[in-house]
Parts: sequence; C-alpha cells; structure tokens
Amino acid sequence: MEEGSAIGVEPAPAVPAVGNLRAGIVGTGFIGRVHARSARVAGAQVAGVAASSPESATAAAREIGAETAFPSADALIASEQIDVVHICTPNHLHVPLALAALEAGKHIVCEKPIALDADGAAELIAAASGAGRVATVPFVYRYYPTVREARARLRANGSGNLRLVHGGYLQDWLVAADDDNWRVDAELGGASRAFADIGSHWCDLIEFVTGERINALTARTAIAHPRRQRSSRPSFERGDSEGESRTVETEDIATVLFETDRGTTGSVVISQVSAGHKNRLWFEVSSSEETISFNQELPDSLAVRRRAASERIPRDFDTLSPAAAGYVTLPGGHPQGYHDCFDAFIGESYATIAGATPAEGLPRLEDGLRATRITEAVLESARLGTWVEVDG
Repeated sequence: MEEGSAIGVEPAPAVPAVGNLRAGIVGTGFIGRVHARSARVAGAQVAGVAASSPESATAAAREIGAETAFPSADALIASEQIDVVHICTPNHLHVPLALAALEAGKHIVCEKPIALDADGAAELIAAASGAGRVATVPFVYRYYPTVREARARLRANGSGNLRLVHGGYLQDWLVAADDDNWRVDAELGGASRAFADIGSHWCDLIEFVTGERINALTARTAIAHPRRQRSSRPSFERGDSEGESRTVETEDIATVLFETDRGTTGSVVISQVSAGHKNRLWFEVSSSEETISFNQELPDSLAVRRRAASERIPRDFDTLSPAAAGYVTLPGGHPQGYHDCFDAFIGESYATIAGATPAEGLPRLEDGLRATRITEAVLESARLGTWVEVDG
C-alpha cells in the first residue's frame, strides 16, 4: 500500500507533554510494573506506590524507582502528591479503590475487569462523570498498528460486507493442577476467570476493529481442574504442590458462538489451559472481498487474503494507512510489541488528563462496562444452555 493511501481516517494525534503529572501505582505485580514503566515513558513522575503491605511497597518503590512507598492504598489515594491513580490490584478491589480515588479528585487508570458486575461498572462511570475526572481502561491490544490497519480497511468499506468473525485467545499458564493464582478464587477475581480476564480483551478488540457489537450469544464453559493446589506465586509463574487443595469454581475454558447487531456470525475460543500457547490472541474477519487476519504473537504484519491473491502488509511507516502509521514507533523490521501498545495507551490517557481532546479509540470506563456485560451474558448462557442477549 502506498503512503497516504485513502484507506483510514485521521492520523493518530500527537501526544502533548504531560508536564508534572504525578502517578501513583496501587498494586505492584506484573501489570503494576508495566503501568509504572509506561507512566515514566509518557513523561510522568512515578510519585508513589502502594502494595499488599508496607514492606512490599518499600521493596517495589526501590525496584521501580518510585519516590514514595505508601503504607496503604488509602494513604496513596489521599496524598496530595498524586494526580492519577493506577489501579492494578486483584479485581475485587477495583470498585472501592476507584471510587475512593475519584472522590479524592484523582484521575484513574483502572485494570479490567473494572468491576465484578455491571452494576459496579455503572457506578464507576457515574462517579467519574460526576467528578469530572478522566478514567481509562487498558484494552491495549487496540494499539497495535496492524490492528489499526485492520480497522481502517474495514471502515473504508473496501473489504466489502462482513460475513464471519472468529478467533481465540489461548494461554497455558494454568495448564497444571498445581498452577494457581488469586484469579482462581471467585471472591478475589469474580465469577468469571478466563473469559473476564482474556476473553474481554478479544471481544473489545473485535468490536473495536469491526464497528459491530455482539448482541446475542450462546456459550459453554469448562473447568480443567476441579481442584487446584493453592499458591501465592505471581501470575504466569509455575505453581507448587505445597499449598492446600481447593475447589475451583471459575472457568478455565469458554467457547462462544455469537451474532452481531448487523447480523454477522462469529465465534471465539478462550482458554488458560492450552499447552504451548503463551499469549495467542488472534482474529480473522471475512467479508465478501477479503479476509483480514491478526495474530498478537506475530503483530508486525497483517495478512490480507483474497480469492485471487493474498499479501502480508508489513508494519512500517510507508506501508500503513495514516490511521495506523501514527502508532508506528520503529521502522519496519524492528519489532514493536506489548510495551509499545501500553506506552501509547498511557500516553493518550495522560494527554487527555492534560487537556487534549481524547484520541479516537481511547478505551474508557464505558468500554469496561461493555466487557462486563458480555462476560455476564457468557456466564448466563453457560448456566442456562441457551442463547442470551447482551445488555446494552
């Protein structure tokens, strides 16, 4: 594709300086450290951290270079040293911490699921609106340039009418019975695990790319290990067999057949127990003219297949449409990845806090509510064994 192709819309907006924005990170596991890194890349100060204990906060502050180790999340939220609170804790704490931060006048970046149910998510939206604060959700897979290219092609309608959407999100970090994490516990992670954790990313991505919304679905869920050995190890690390055995109530696998509001048929397979798959998020969108394929583990090109010929569009300044090229940070052949997506998301969140018009595609609390409603529909369908409609 030639530079300046008609495919696409406006280029990604330039991110203004965030000045002296001061970020506070609540939760210092894997994802909290990703947030802290991207906050610093965006030009903010990592002004403070809070963890599960004062000792953990002190250690984390030293490791990530935060200015202050707060003894608790409440202390961080109340501090005048903090402008924006990043909520990276177990899921059951998202609503109370986000509400407290908004009440304290802070902006928030809240991990998903933003709430354990749709009522909690709606409460957060109302609170953010009432406080006049910026509140965003890290659906960061939107920020791959090749994802933006797929979206641009579909929006330009050069791909024709959609006929089929399918794909999956597969991981293996819980494949063994002695693999465990707080997410397995429904009281901490919520009634859904695999779908709420990673299926939500897939559904957000496909609705973002296609512009169509999932409005009805039928789902089946499965638990690979009815019992697991309890472990305190971080996510993605191998468990051990020394903890006590506990009953598992949250799903390892979900399969979903769905229809969109424009009548397109789709399906998705979600699993956290698929051996050999570390983080395989992929989708295909088939239209009357072509099939567009994206694979998150190989994100530096987009496959476009037609009946007469196929091509791979490389991720490069000169080959992508303006809407996608704005998210290219390295020349072709120099891989971009997950950190780059997170950097772009945090940069746009901070730019909005600094007063810029929100960038098109910036994921907000409303997107988090949408994910929660789809998750609830999946659980309801699996329980009833029938098709259900998705609220909203």
